[in-house]
Amino acid sequence: MDFPQILELLGALTGLVYIWLEYRASVWLWVVGAVMPAIYIYVYFESGVYANMGLNAYYLLASIYGWIAWKRGVERKELPITRTPRRFYPLGVLVATAATALVYLVLRYTDSTVPFADALIAGLSVVGLWMLTRKWAEQWLVWLVADGLMTWLAFTQGLYPTSVLYGLYMIVAVFGFIKWRREAV
Repeated sequence: MDFPQILELLGALTGLVYIWLEYRASVWLWVVGAVMPAIYIYVYFESGVYANMGLNAYYLLASIYGWIAWKRGVERKELPITRTPRRFYPLGVLVATAATALVYLVLRYTDSTVPFADALIAGLSVVGLWMLTRKWAEQWLVWLVADGLMTWLAFTQGLYPTSVLYGLYMIVAVFGFIKWRREAV
């Protein structure tokens, strides 16, 4: 096993801890959420999956924001799980579409092996992570789609531990959505 494969396996194991903490709505997911992207930045660079490499830089920064948002919450109390406001949906679709288009245009000028799929996952993930920082239950549905695409993409790139990780993420997304909807205030 070479260094990139060891890092990928470590990233996948870290990802399992991350999704478990997210399912439990634990604020500690943001700490693990800073470690995992640091690992995957290298893994995705080595695999030519550049949008996901950049996306992991966004995850790293968003982890800091997520920690603050969840800890500070409303009136200095921890942020509760809530339903996504209906007014967010058109904006979410617009942001996902614009991010996908922008990333795709950039990737066309690289040696990316999968520019559209990589860009689409990035666009969905930008929106999903923002929804997670707000602790909206429906963020799980966005992740379900992004994780399904990522499962396929990682598999086609020979990133088998990562493909398994995202396959597991899909399963957790279903149960996470059910749990969070039940707990939403």
